[in-house]
Amino acid sequence: MKTKFIFLFFLGIYSTFTIAQTATIKGKVFDDAGKPIENVSVSNGNFGTTTGKSGSYNLKIPSATNINILFSHISYNSYTKRVRIPKGKTLQFSPKLHIKTEKIDEVIIKDDKKNAEGITNIKTETIHKLPSANNGVESILKTLPGVNFNNELSTQYNVRGGSFDENLVYVNGIEVYRPFLIRSGQQEGLSFVNPNLTQNVDFSAGGFQAKYGDKLSSVLDITYRKPTQFGLSIDASLLGASVTVDGTSKNNKFKALVGARYRNNSLIVNSKDINSNYDPNFTDIQTYLSYEFNDKFTLDFLGSYALNNYNFTPISRQTNFGTIVNPLALVVHYQGKEKDRYETIFGAIKGIYKATDDLTFSLTTSTYNTKEQEHYDILAFYGIGEVNADFGSDNFGDVDFVQAIGSQLDHARNDLEAQISNVNLKATLRKNTNLFEFGVKYQHENIKDRIIEWQVIDSAGFSIRPPYLLPKNDEPYTPYSGPIVPYQNVRAMNDVKIDRISGFAQWSKKSNINEHTIWYNVGVRTQHWTVSGDKINTDSHTVVSPRAQFTIKPNWDKDMLFRVSGGYYHQAPFYRELRDSTGAVNPEVKAQQAIHFVLGNDYSFKMWGRSFKLVSEAYYKKLTDVNTFTIDNVQIRYRANNNAIAYATGFDIRLNGEFVPGTESWFSFGYLLTKENLDNRGYISRPTDQRLKFAILFQDYVPTIPNLKMYLNMVYNTGVPGGSPSYADPYLFQNRLKNYFRADLGISYIFVDSQNPAKAKWQEKFKELSAGIELFNMFDVQNSITNTWVKDVSSNRSIAIPNFLSGRILNVKVAMRF
Repeated sequence: MKTKFIFLFFLGIYSTFTIAQTATIKGKVFDDAGKPIENVSVSNGNFGTTTGKSGSYNLKIPSATNINILFSHISYNSYTKRVRIPKGKTLQFSPKLHIKTEKIDEVIIKDDKKNAEGITNIKTETIHKLPSANNGVESILKTLPGVNFNNELSTQYNVRGGSFDENLVYVNGIEVYRPFLIRSGQQEGLSFVNPNLTQNVDFSAGGFQAKYGDKLSSVLDITYRKPTQFGLSIDASLLGASVTVDGTSKNNKFKALVGARYRNNSLIVNSKDINSNYDPNFTDIQTYLSYEFNDKFTLDFLGSYALNNYNFTPISRQTNFGTIVNPLALVVHYQGKEKDRYETIFGAIKGIYKATDDLTFSLTTSTYNTKEQEHYDILAFYGIGEVNADFGSDNFGDVDFVQAIGSQLDHARNDLEAQISNVNLKATLRKNTNLFEFGVKYQHENIKDRIIEWQVIDSAGFSIRPPYLLPKNDEPYTPYSGPIVPYQNVRAMNDVKIDRISGFAQWSKKSNINEHTIWYNVGVRTQHWTVSGDKINTDSHTVVSPRAQFTIKPNWDKDMLFRVSGGYYHQAPFYRELRDSTGAVNPEVKAQQAIHFVLGNDYSFKMWGRSFKLVSEAYYKKLTDVNTFTIDNVQIRYRANNNAIAYATGFDIRLNGEFVPGTESWFSFGYLLTKENLDNRGYISRPTDQRLKFAILFQDYVPTIPNLKMYLNMVYNTGVPGGSPSYADPYLFQNRLKNYFRADLGISYIFVDSQNPAKAKWQEKFKELSAGIELFNMFDVQNSITNTWVKDVSSNRSIAIPNFLSGRILNVKVAMRF
């Protein structure tokens, strides 16, 4: 007994001494998406431990000594952290490991799941580098084949012949919306998606799975990152600034991400041919919070507040047009101003419960509120002038003589408030190699809309009557004694409520046929909605949308993948699609239906010893119950009926890879043919029939100065049918706008980043530091988005004057990460 007591006594002294000479390092290990990694080896020489299911580890190490801690995993790149911890102290450290691509006998081991689904993944680093007048995720989409729009100030885009309203946008699985009353790109300001918060960007241009919502054209799926450590980033340019803060708690359970942005488009708008006093103020703040209660339950919050003030006072305008032989100019003098305000608040709470390793539930509730005001009174006096074409004259290019034609008064008092609230339950079940996904969603929409718009046109002293009103203008030859009416007049008061219940179920499986890898996906969506409101007949509709995908990767020497996808896609009408050109709401509008058929191929290969990938897709869409529309800048006006059929067909090709070692660039080409048939009058081109598209995103650097980078963003689109007078018969106006060509160049110098450590003492405080310039529209091409129609009663003609977009602009920017 005495011997045992002595042994325990000395053992206690030894243990106390040993503990006093050790320290502790603990934390969690995450992947690029912020998810915990299990079975990571955390070691110091011969001593170590491994992470559990939650990614947690706890390791005792010698104290007051420089120690190298190695984090390693078979699927991730290893990471080494050098630490020195005082005795008895604990260091919290939660690293992030990057996925590893192993090369074994020239066979690259990679995950083809997204390729099998037809998903294009875009690196967030490329988004930050892209030179663009409207820097963001949407700008890089316009370099992809099949994605088009000819307005650098807008974040809107159409995909394979669809409208702006046919694109789904998700942030962390939550659908987000765009303002209702926006008429022009320069009013838009900031996109909802903040690129500085973005972790992952996935995009599908068609044939997407049933788990995504009820739209006809595309899906943009954004994931915001979960911070793993504190970080601060600041970006500033002549167009605005942004600040982003990352933070975590000591135990790494609570993570916070906050981003604030400010933008001012004055630099761009002042390059246009309108002399004006322009005072925009676009600001927003977003936050993403996440708290992990335990290994099974996590609660997330996503919030956003945006305020866009747009004050515009036009003064004068001179737009040259005509020919070299007969150069002309539209000369306009303005009185009045426009004052718009767009305020949006968005909040969402998402709970994720992992019942087992194979079964996960998520419950999301969100609400979106927008208050929009569009008020203007603008009087324009216009005339057509003769431009001095004498190259030897001191007044070359000036207007020598102006013939006054008339005037135009535009008035609007438009106010809208919309509240969209929903609750969404999803479940994911894995069973061996099978994946089952289910979801059900309820959404309530409440829209209050007041529209008061009118336009009066005077030509040579005579008021121009609407084209549908008889008798037509024939002054001064035939006197008119009737009442004076506006050329356009829209007045409506709408109070609309829409209730929707939707759901989906789908099954996915990865398998093999002999030595060939195959993927299946079969799913179905359904939606039931009811439209009601003040002085509106209640109407209900139901749609069912089955969809399927099949992909095969043959066991060939060439790395190829083939996929086919298709099914029924229904787009239940949103408020904008229920309202016609007179402001009236038609609750009987049915869902537009599209049958998709997409055939795709991915071919990965080596060229010049570097990796390249050629992605090609051919598609056909048959559309019925089409709700036709016109486009004026970015404003869509629907006819609010289902009196047309349409189709869209074409093919897209994109080649991307390391054209310059260590960088990613791509070349895109797209061909599109889309036509519609209204009331059996025959097929004509749709407003989005952009026949050819060619785009380049190219990155390069100076070999002798590798920190000096160059980025080129170039887009060429053929013209679309457009520029016709408002509410004109499209069968009478099928002229196309001129082709769109724009090249933006960015040059930056990297002072500090992960590959370039600080070389001077003042640089040591930065994790990343870069500065550069951007040259927008470097070739100063005059692109047009719409036409201004000048009416002359004396000659009984209408003259189309192009509305040009921005010219060449120089921007300066700086980016800092701490």
